[in-house]
Amino acid sequence: MREILQPGPAEALASLLDVDLPDLDRDGLPPLWHWFYLLDRPAQADLGPDGHPMRGKVPEPGRRRMWAGGRVRTLGPLRCGLPAERQTEVLSTQEKQGRTGRLTFVVTGHRIVQDGAVVVEEEQDIVYRDAASGQVEAAVEEPEVPVAEDEWAIDVSPTLLFRFSALTYNAHRIHYDRDYARDVEGYPGLLTHGPLQALAMAEAARRRGSAGRLAFDYRLVSPLFDHQGMIVRADESGTAVRDRHGRRTATGTMRSLGR
Repeated sequence: MREILQPGPAEALASLLDVDLPDLDRDGLPPLWHWFYLLDRPAQADLGPDGHPMRGKVPEPGRRRMWAGGRVRTLGPLRCGLPAERQTEVLSTQEKQGRTGRLTFVVTGHRIVQDGAVVVEEEQDIVYRDAASGQVEAAVEEPEVPVAEDEWAIDVSPTLLFRFSALTYNAHRIHYDRDYARDVEGYPGLLTHGPLQALAMAEAARRRGSAGRLAFDYRLVSPLFDHQGMIVRADESGTAVRDRHGRRTATGTMRSLGR
């Protein structure tokens, strides 16, 4: 997949999260902002009942899809105004038996090339499970934990989730269709995107001055629903997302790769 990168998606993301827009010509896109470019745009006829593409995917259609984590290496500036190409391949698949049934773990690799050089290397960990069988029991929520001065609270509204889905061309209904999420998937609310949590962690690290050649590894450890909020923190030990009750849902680490 190849396209000339335009500033529009980056400008839209900065407005969505109310973060500073960097100099896209000089510094390039911040870590993980490449997720808003070089997007798959499947035909409507190729979408399954859950809004996720069915044709040409691993594993077989009809399984529930969850983003579990990933690793991103930013090897150089990815600049707007220039063409870029994304190369994608399935690196591995593994079958396991979980507490709720059969699980398929898929690792997908991406490389983004611009001006003859690889500027982004990425691996995404995706888990597929069998269809849900009934309502998922909501966790007992503890008292709310106040937001600290060094934490970033993001209002996870249905509007924010819908706009994030639109920016990433993600039609997965668990993020914007509350009736579907509750009645079919068995969730207690709209599911907050895993990439949104990862991006928030990367942005929190960027606020601390992270720049240049970087490696960002992240893991999604628990589902986060819209009514639970999203609170992000980054320090010298890493970065994490929690809900408003203190339950951790994602962790990440960002480190410099040197010159």
